[in-house]
Order: sequence, then structure tokens, then C-alpha cells
Amino acid sequence: MKLAVVGATGLVGSEILEVLDEHNFPFDELLLVASERSVGKQIEYKGKPYTVIGLDQAVSLKPEIAIFSAGGSTSMEWAPKFAEAGTIVVDNSSAWRMDPTKKLVVPEINGKELSKDDKIIANPNCSTIQMVLALEPLRERYGIKRVVVSTYQSVTGSGKAAVDQMMAERAGETPQMVYPHKIDMNVLPHIDVFQPNGYTKEEMKMINETKKIFSDDTIKVTATTVRIPTMGGHSEAVNVEFKEDFDLEEVKKLLSETPGVILQDDPANFVYPMPINAHKKDEVFVGRLRRDESQANTLNMWVVADNLRKGAATNAVQIAEYLVANQLV
Repeated sequence: MKLAVVGATGLVGSEILEVLDEHNFPFDELLLVASERSVGKQIEYKGKPYTVIGLDQAVSLKPEIAIFSAGGSTSMEWAPKFAEAGTIVVDNSSAWRMDPTKKLVVPEINGKELSKDDKIIANPNCSTIQMVLALEPLRERYGIKRVVVSTYQSVTGSGKAAVDQMMAERAGETPQMVYPHKIDMNVLPHIDVFQPNGYTKEEMKMINETKKIFSDDTIKVTATTVRIPTMGGHSEAVNVEFKEDFDLEEVKKLLSETPGVILQDDPANFVYPMPINAHKKDEVFVGRLRRDESQANTLNMWVVADNLRKGAATNAVQIAEYLVANQLV
């Protein structure tokens, strides 16, 4: 097994390497790949130095699996080249997510859709992954009519430069601006590019990807995505209207029994999910479960996950693990 990590020098790339180590992913040879400006850099992994190589060289070495986290334009150009060489690409960017010929996969939900014919597999948006994983057991039991979600997203979702902006502002220094406004001590109701309909690209990702992952265009989804000055993970207030009525205790039981989900719902003792506690964790944390008393069959929930983990690196590694376990490589 020859495994390539494309974008190995970035925030998500570094996280992918950590997850591969923690999960003891089986490979015989590891290729660390990045853009030309990073070629030749040394990265230590499990006590061994690796030299970063370029994309051309990586394609020629024909890895069985390549996990991409190098941005949409790189994925659009290079994922097909890897695929033509026989490599299965697991792509973290938005480049292929809504391509009708590509699978959009959260392994716990729709991994079974994968086959040996899938050479480019899309990893969903971070904020979508944590929401759909929390919703899946409830969707199976009650059916979903409508989802209203408001997100509170970490600056790590914008990469290292955004973290640097926030920390510089916090230190009273003049930052290199990633956002159009100050982020420290502020909240920006703006993630990604505004679209003609007034929504941002991030909001439309959540709307469209949720329907694709669930294979259900009848589910109505609306989203407001917000950047807040935190690190450690994304938080979401999710209001979900079911087709059938639900029992709150049964909802808690379903969530507590769902692989990859941890229920933290004890408000009397101030136990609820927070990004500071989700940091470096693979799971999705769910709490603040309560009936929406303004509308029938509707539940309010609070969902938190480390966006660099289950929202990106962990989900990508889990796709690769699924491919290996099911002999699809």
C-alpha cells in the first residue's frame, strides 16, 4: 500500500498525518506531497524524516490512495491525473462534491455506496459532516422534513493565516488580513463568497450537500453560517422538523448508541458540547436536546465537532479505511 497525502504542509494535511498515526492506517510507503514552493521541505512523521515531493512526481509513483487537502483548483487539475494513473483520490476540497458522477461520502451514512469504479471520492464540507452524522439515526427513525441550522465556526476553518490574524489582533499587533473585518472579539455572519441569492457559498454547501448525502431532495434545508473567534471546532444550533413525532428519551438513546457520536446532555450540571472540549477528538458531540414548543414534531439540538478532525482529516481517513477494509483498493 502506497499512500499519498497531498497538501501535507497545510493545517488539514498535518491533521491527516496525526489521524493516520492514531488510527494505525496500514501503508508500506508514505508520500508527502505539496506545491512547488514546499518541495524539498522536511517533515518528521513517526520519528522518520520525509522529503516533500511535487505533484508530478507523486503521480508517476502511482500510489493506491491519495488524500487531497490542497484546495479546489489543485484538486480540479490534479485529481483526474492521479485517477488516470490508477490512484483513488479522497478529496477534501469543494471541487467534486456536487459533481453528479462523484460520491459524497460520510462512511457511517453512505459508505456502502462506494465501489471499485470510484476513483475520485468527495469529502463533504466540515459543517455538513457533523450535522448529518448527528441527524442520521433520527432521520432513519422519524424521517426529516426540514432543517434550520445556524453555525458558529472556528477560525481554523479558514486556515493558518486566519488563526494568525486572530492571534495578532489579540496581541495588539497589525495582522495580515484574511477576513474583511477584525475577527477577534467579533462575529462575522459571512463564510466564503456571497452568492446571487444572498446566501454564502458555505451556506449553499450545507443545503446541497445534506440532500446529496441523504439521497433525498425532498428535505428542506436553510443555513446561516457564522465565523467566531474560537479554535478547536465548529458549533451548530440545529432545528429539525421530523415527519413523525418523537420521544425525547428515545432520541437520546438513539444518539448515544450511534458510532462516532457522543451525547453530552445534562444541563442541570452544565454538561453540553463545547469546541474547547472537542479539540483533537474524532467524534461529533451532541447536547441541548429539547422539543421545539413552537411547532409539532420539531427538535432543537446543539452539535459540536473539531472541524479539522471529523470535519476534514478524520472523515477522509475513514473513507480510506473503508476502501481498504472492503477491498475496494
